[in-house]
Amino acid sequence: MIDLYYWTTPNGHKITIFLEEVGLPYNIIPINIGAGDQFQPEFLKISPNNRIPAIFDNEPADGGAAISVFESGAILLYLAEKTGKLIPQSIRGRTEVLQWLFWQMAGLGPMAGQNHHFSSYAPEKIEYAINRYVNETGRLYAVLDKRLADREFVAGEYSIADIAAYPWIVPYERQSQNLENFPHLKRWFETIQIRPAVIRAYEKAEAFKNQALDIEKSRNLLFNQSANTIQR
Repeated sequence: MIDLYYWTTPNGHKITIFLEEVGLPYNIIPINIGAGDQFQPEFLKISPNNRIPAIFDNEPADGGAAISVFESGAILLYLAEKTGKLIPQSIRGRTEVLQWLFWQMAGLGPMAGQNHHFSSYAPEKIEYAINRYVNETGRLYAVLDKRLADREFVAGEYSIADIAAYPWIVPYERQSQNLENFPHLKRWFETIQIRPAVIRAYEKAEAFKNQALDIEKSRNLLFNQSANTIQR
């Protein structure tokens, strides 16, 4: 059984999508990041960066003691290797998947995240910052669109590379992007959107979405952290 420490963010959706795709049993432990659950000592033991998602695998493949993993890309890779699914076994296929997984982790996720922050959460609207991240998000959409021009999925067959990228495209309107400008990306997006496992993953998120929070408290918890947050 996999214990999944989860909240309804793109990075959280990655892991529920994977688990639903492969049918691996899992138990969701909600970590309400707007309420500060990510700072609980029990959670920090497995996610020292105080970010979701994280997992606790009670039945690792080597039969030894339970293993905890944090960082969504590392979790996807760990689970793909554990199950032997959604990652190619050949060195060439595996390399294709890994480079696009890391592309999402280093590029699409952080840039879209800053897009969300300056467009939606920042108390002061800074035109330069908004334009910077909206434009960079668009550039990354174009990279993905071009990649998908001659293949169905990012690395050929459906894989953890697609699962990593898809949830960051879901809020495209919030990112000031128009999928009509990226026809290959749009086709890929719509193909993944109707996969039964993806539908189930997003349905699970509905149970947590409407929890009332103090907006100012949430903003401070999510965006006003510093070294003192870790050192205290």
